Amino acid sequence: MMLLLVTTFLFLAILTVIQYKEEAEDYHRDRLQRKEANIIENINYVLKNTTYPIETATIPLIFKSKIYEIKDIHNLEIHLYDLKGTLLKSSRASFLKDTSYAKLSKDILQHIENSATKTYVYSFEEDGQAYQSSYSYLTDASFKPLAILNLPYIEDDGFINKELKENLMRVSIVYGFMLLMAIALAYFLSKYITRSLKTVSDKITETRLNKRNQKIRLDSNSSHEISSLVEAYNGMIDELEISAAQLASSEREAAWREMAKQVAHEIKNPLTPMRLSVQSFQRKFDPNDPAIVEKVGEFSKTLIQQIDTMSSIASAFSTYAKMPAQQDEHLDMVKITKLALDIFNEEYIYFYSEEKEIIAKFDRTQWIRVITNLVKNSIQAIEKNLPSEPRIEVRMFSEKKTLIITVSDNGAGISEENKEKVFEPKFTTKSSGMGLGLAMVKNIVETYKGSITLQSIEGKGTTFTVSVPKI
Repeated sequence: MMLLLVTTFLFLAILTVIQYKEEAEDYHRDRLQRKEANIIENINYVLKNTTYPIETATIPLIFKSKIYEIKDIHNLEIHLYDLKGTLLKSSRASFLKDTSYAKLSKDILQHIENSATKTYVYSFEEDGQAYQSSYSYLTDASFKPLAILNLPYIEDDGFINKELKENLMRVSIVYGFMLLMAIALAYFLSKYITRSLKTVSDKITETRLNKRNQKIRLDSNSSHEISSLVEAYNGMIDELEISAAQLASSEREAAWREMAKQVAHEIKNPLTPMRLSVQSFQRKFDPNDPAIVEKVGEFSKTLIQQIDTMSSIASAFSTYAKMPAQQDEHLDMVKITKLALDIFNEEYIYFYSEEKEIIAKFDRTQWIRVITNLVKNSIQAIEKNLPSEPRIEVRMFSEKKTLIITVSDNGAGISEENKEKVFEPKFTTKSSGMGLGLAMVKNIVETYKGSITLQSIEGKGTTFTVSVPKI
């Protein structure tokens, strides 16, 4: 609305200026024509009452003094030229010193000759002042051309420009007042309209799939359009709750189904060699064999190893299933990180912290799991790559309200195709392990509203970056 109002004012101002300019041109042209007609009538009167013969050569004698009288009557300079453009007589007193009117150009003579009315008006500017100069033929009683009459006319637009400025000022005041009214009206209307819209916007922003969302209640004064929008939102909330419940149920079933398949698969791996070992022992068992004790020992050792493997599988899944069990407390993260690193015997693990103490709200056991899993992952990557100077660097620092810890190694690195999979449960590139370590780390960090990212170049090393809020 305001832009339309301003645009209308600009167009109106432009049209007003154009109109005043055209009116000024028409005014000056008509005024010059009237003066020219009156002067010609006055000149014809002088020619009728002169005693000199009416010829081109006698024009200076006929108008010797009369030209000044005509100038005073009409308040306009008068120049008389012969038919070849040579000045015969001028009302300008300083003519002898000013030679600018002494001769007409061939171009002007040609324009007069070619004009149907035998008149020509020439417009020009001089020293910033606009002029018009008219040229027309003077004729005798038989309409034979005697001379060329030239009337220079100054276009004084002072009055018209003053009127234009006053008109534009009045229009500006009116439109300025209308603009202020439009601003005030737009403000109050927008406040009335957007009050309800802001309520809807806030509720939509707060809408989450994992919580119960509140419906919007509006007063009876709300517009039909806002009411329709609110009804649509409330209907969406109902559908969202149903969908969320169905999705949660479906995800739980899918997760347990996938977990059961993974547990079954992992348990089958040690069961196969256990079965083969029992069958082999049963087939070759001989109580009288002098090495029977040694064979029973080997057989028992094999079974115990497979049982331990099954136990570790069960523990890993149990630990992952219980994530995260939070017992939050204010921890010195620098101190706890050092304690977590002390369990490792590798000499190529280095810890750096920019601050002596960084406090965050976290579960002590969970943070130790994060550090140990990331460092174990780096150790395994180094053992896979075997660099000449193995190195793992753990760095800790803070940025504003965020604690950042990086774990870098110069191990085997991660391929591009595997970067997006490393945080998925049961994904692993190793021959042993459940592939739950990094998934568990991601789960813990995100539970505390943090994030974990990685940068890796295959064959050169990997850097994990963990960010969590600090106090």
